[in-house]
Amino acid sequence: MKAVLMRRRGGPEVLQVEEVPTPSPGPGEVLVRVHACGLNHLDLYTRAGAQGRKAKLPHILGLEPAGEIAALGEGVTGWRVGDRVLVGAFIVCGECEFCRAGMDNLCQRRKILGVDRWGGYAEYVVAPAANLMPLGPNTSYEAAAAIQAAFGTAWHMLVSRARIRPGETVLVLAAGSGIGTAAIQIAKHFGCRVIATASNNDKLEKARALGADVLINYREHPRFSLRVMEATGGRGADIVFEHVGSDTWKESVASLAFRGRLVFCGSTTGRWGETDLWGVFYKEAEILGSFGATRADFQAVMERVEQGIFRPVIDRIFPLEEAADAHRYLEDRRVFGKVVLRIP
Repeated sequence: MKAVLMRRRGGPEVLQVEEVPTPSPGPGEVLVRVHACGLNHLDLYTRAGAQGRKAKLPHILGLEPAGEIAALGEGVTGWRVGDRVLVGAFIVCGECEFCRAGMDNLCQRRKILGVDRWGGYAEYVVAPAANLMPLGPNTSYEAAAAIQAAFGTAWHMLVSRARIRPGETVLVLAAGSGIGTAAIQIAKHFGCRVIATASNNDKLEKARALGADVLINYREHPRFSLRVMEATGGRGADIVFEHVGSDTWKESVASLAFRGRLVFCGSTTGRWGETDLWGVFYKEAEILGSFGATRADFQAVMERVEQGIFRPVIDRIFPLEEAADAHRYLEDRRVFGKVVLRIP
């Protein structure tokens, strides 16, 4: 099969298209013919060996593949060859205390597709049958590949962790990212007012088209908390949707309302942030970590995608052979929405 292989860690140039043997599914597994795979910042970290991501080499990236079942492993039931599917990234044990409690995103023996085993930058990928989710006729493979990390993670952050309620004000950082575009749509779905930040006015206008009510250019207004307070009459945001990290953390905390919740899932600009402790305890604010999404989160998202309520935003689609260019494009921070690889 054709695949994008990395034989060493480094920049985008380490991604090379090669022919490798097509894998075979083991017991309980399926072979999926991949038609599209979303790009994720975790792909960038794994490629570079950053943030502790030391995949065994040679390696195939890609944690967001979508395609059709090509073969079934021994013991697999409930699926047929030709079924259209989305492949979940988290490979979980199903037995630990978190899996039993429905918090499978926190599985203590969790592996990640495209990080701990070969992923979807290839014509075929093997995954546990338990990781499959059916795709309806209204969802393209490219759209499916743009759903998992963006909408699944955003839903878990806003709904499962931050307990979003109608009428609240939600501040979405980096609204032009894939997860940012998802957060805007989810917040509007729940009847909330959305304040969106982005690095340029073009991205902000696109955020407005998705439903954002207040727009803040954080390059023009680095102390964006002042604009948040102005837009809320000094009250602040009920929920701050944070996934940027060091560069925005201090201002994100300062943007919170009394009893506000700051929920964060990543730290693309650095893992250390200065926190005004007074601003947290005095306001009885909450700071909530969030990791990935549960299967229940994905199911809730997919129902709304099929109903046309949520629309994945795809900035650009690259052919598999141009995976290195796709990485450069994502790293340049020019993206509004998701970047997807197409594998015909």
